[in-house]
Amino acid sequence: MVQTIIMPKLGQTVEESTVVKWHKQVGDKVIKGDILFEIETDKAVLEIESFFEGTLLKIIVPEGMTVPVTAPVAFIGEPGEPIPAVPAIPKTNPAEAPAPGQSVTTTHPAAQVPIQVPRSELPAVSATSPMPQNKPISPRARRLLKDHPINPDPIPGTGPGGRVTEKDVLAYLEAQGYYRIRITPAAKAFALKEKIDILRLNRLPANGDRKTDDRVTIEMIEQAVAEKPKEMSKIRQIIARRLTQSFTSVPHFYVSVSADMTDLLNFRKELKKAGKFYSVTDFIMKSAALALKKFPAVNSSTDGRTIRWHSRVQLGMAVDVKEGLVVPVIRDADIISLDELHARSASLVQKARDNKLLPDEMTGSTFTISNMGMLDVDHFTAIINPGESAILAISSIRETPVVRKGQIVIRSIMALTVSSDHRIVDGAMAARFVNHIKSQIEDIQLWKSMTLS
Repeated sequence: MVQTIIMPKLGQTVEESTVVKWHKQVGDKVIKGDILFEIETDKAVLEIESFFEGTLLKIIVPEGMTVPVTAPVAFIGEPGEPIPAVPAIPKTNPAEAPAPGQSVTTTHPAAQVPIQVPRSELPAVSATSPMPQNKPISPRARRLLKDHPINPDPIPGTGPGGRVTEKDVLAYLEAQGYYRIRITPAAKAFALKEKIDILRLNRLPANGDRKTDDRVTIEMIEQAVAEKPKEMSKIRQIIARRLTQSFTSVPHFYVSVSADMTDLLNFRKELKKAGKFYSVTDFIMKSAALALKKFPAVNSSTDGRTIRWHSRVQLGMAVDVKEGLVVPVIRDADIISLDELHARSASLVQKARDNKLLPDEMTGSTFTISNMGMLDVDHFTAIINPGESAILAISSIRETPVVRKGQIVIRSIMALTVSSDHRIVDGAMAARFVNHIKSQIEDIQLWKSMTLS
């Protein structure tokens, strides 16, 4: 019996997903548990396993296509079985369907350029400008353009209705000095394949004289290809939209303090000798979770009119992965032990790097920590995650000369910066909150009570 494979709904807020890669091809045998394909949601890239056994009979949704959840993507069955008819699935394009109230940025089409204008006076048009989709071009002109790596958009059409004729293309090529360009067959074929307009390249002078014929090399085409605009991944689009919304709609207020990490680092070495391998981030996250219980307003959220208090600390931790930035959530970080917090964070970080996070593991955070300590950063401010009232930015630990009891000594100092929503958290509260985190980090007796019992 033919089984229909559908686009899974992974998470409450996921309404569509993109097929990134098929791990099985038509005709391949499939058993339960095999990875069929990878999808990209607005949260992460995930592998989808098969719940059926048989042969992959047909792929409906190719790589790169975005479809709604529950839409059919493939069929599995026995070879020769009739495949059910599938209605056309509408492609979705998030870039063309902005959320209500959001602005949309579009590019302007290239202006028509008279062929009499010298090349040196042409407006700056990219060599990688997209080819027009609906420009009227005669069949003979189109055949001619297939052998000439140029963008036909600037060519004015003299045919009926502005249609570009073969004569128009030849006149344009002559006027733009196309026939003086020296290009190897390999470079030309490469430019045609990648749709690179060689008239817009920064060409090299032949024989060192700008007045002589120009030449185009493979390296120049490769550079133009590298500069081509690339569509942002779904994750990047979501990050851009959410953070832009947060930064432009939430009044951010910043407070920074410096924590002396010297004693904690020494204590951490003792713990390592005892076989307890806590990270510096573990201590910071636990300090933040405890501080949030003391300052519940920082663990709240607002829509501009009402404030919602969160009784538990759902701690988000920003993790840098290949596809962008993901924020897995440690549930109930305020009440779990330091050992449990360490285990959960390590597991979530590994799942993030392996693209194994589920959407539900990246939702519902009430406060976020962004740690760039491993990236040699002196100081930075973070943008508040939408739906939260604050975020904590952790910088690198520096050996710093400081004054202690009238003496200059070298201590391990780390900068902490809290970005807060000034509608909920005023400056004094933000200062008390981040200083409370600092005092807890520096309180070795606190950590001994949690780790040596």
